[in-house]
Amino acid sequence: MNPLHERLQQISRRHFFKTTGLAAGRIALAGMMLPEIGRAVAKTKVTARAHPPLPGLPHFAPKAKRLIYLFMNGGPSQMDLLDYKPGLTKIYDTDLPDSIRMGQRLTGMTSGQSRFPIAPSKYAFKQHGKSGMWFSELLPNTAKIADDITIIKSVHTEAINHDPAVTFIQTGSQIPGKPSLGSWLSYGLGSECDNLPAFVVMTPRWSAKRDAQALYQRLWEAGFLPTKHAGVALRSQGDPVLYLNDPPGVDSAGRRDMLDALAKINQAEYKKVGDPEINTRIAQYEMAFRMQSSVPDLVSISGEDKATLDLYGPEVTSPGTFAHSALMARRLAERGVRCIEIFHREWDHHGDLERDLPLQCRDVDQACYGLITDLKNRGMLDETLVVWGGEFGRTVYCQGKLTRDSYGRDHHPRCFTMWMAGGGVKGGTVYGETDDFSYNVVKDPVHIRDINATILHCLGIDHQQLSYKFQGLDQRLTGVEEANPISGILG
Repeated sequence: MNPLHERLQQISRRHFFKTTGLAAGRIALAGMMLPEIGRAVAKTKVTARAHPPLPGLPHFAPKAKRLIYLFMNGGPSQMDLLDYKPGLTKIYDTDLPDSIRMGQRLTGMTSGQSRFPIAPSKYAFKQHGKSGMWFSELLPNTAKIADDITIIKSVHTEAINHDPAVTFIQTGSQIPGKPSLGSWLSYGLGSECDNLPAFVVMTPRWSAKRDAQALYQRLWEAGFLPTKHAGVALRSQGDPVLYLNDPPGVDSAGRRDMLDALAKINQAEYKKVGDPEINTRIAQYEMAFRMQSSVPDLVSISGEDKATLDLYGPEVTSPGTFAHSALMARRLAERGVRCIEIFHREWDHHGDLERDLPLQCRDVDQACYGLITDLKNRGMLDETLVVWGGEFGRTVYCQGKLTRDSYGRDHHPRCFTMWMAGGGVKGGTVYGETDDFSYNVVKDPVHIRDINATILHCLGIDHQQLSYKFQGLDQRLTGVEEANPISGILG
């Protein structure tokens, strides 16, 4: 596909003559003003940013400058962690009432079950903070930041299987191919950092004793946006970023000469065909050159003091752990990166929940506390939005055999819990309610479109005004259905 030809095909006859007439006037005006323009430019020294925002963005004063998204891939069990339902203990192993299930669509994992027995959480809950939020015993460190976070209990989605559900919350569509949230932020707001990508992704290892659902690179790619807005994966093994080091026999000066020559060739090609991806390629080569010095400094934590490292827990010095990734997120944030996302996998507990859920919580609990506390100590939390959550929740009924100490839970899109902290949201707030079974939302429903609208709002973006023309539509992260920022949690 030639983008120049595609552009010409989109121009109607009426639009051509309309714009041509205006253009003639602009050309004449520019000719008269050229001497003055030339003198003004000569007096002005302009330094181009590597990641400039779109003109007119942000739409209004943002509360947050950046986003750190802690994504628990697989679907954390809300009633075992943050949505306390003490009444379930009294109805252990009774069937979920039809009046509650209401013919809900089931996955293939439980559709063949003859009954749906209630499985209360085996974990104790306590209230914490001035706000009195309820936390499971599995999250003792997250409980310490109760008054810094907003818990949203009424999130819901339509997707009931992992890939469409993760794709939906990350890109605004269950159909692959759309830009990710981080790519939209990179496209709209750019970045304050010229030596690192605007959007960085990490995928740390997990401790649950089973294989995890696959993560596809398209979850952080740019879709139909220019490819320079795709997320860059920061790796824990080998080179932090692929192909960053010079090959044997090539030094920095030689690489600089090569890039300069290549840029001239690409610029000449751009003048011929007008493909914007050529300019993207030039920018990416330049970014890679700058990252050769910025990335080693980023990943070296030798300058972090012991008190800071202790916040994140004992695994913080081990690359590839969630704790180390959380520390990297803070270091990326203070360097001006716009969006940092950590995908922590294997929260999909169809069985052996009593074995695997504690392991997963141990991976992330102290690190989440450490990240929020570290940002707060540095005066960065008020300008950093932190989001924690997965793609859906878990069923209150047991999948497979049920005992008091052993149970599993299937996928549940009707309600699940997320939390947010930092720039733009009120701490110590609980928003939304579910029924006594943590099965249906009964107050203040929040669709995942509303979650994304809220994130954009906190960063100064009107979600209805950030769009990109593709396939004849003004495409948006939040799509064409109604979506609203969650006013009840905004600070």
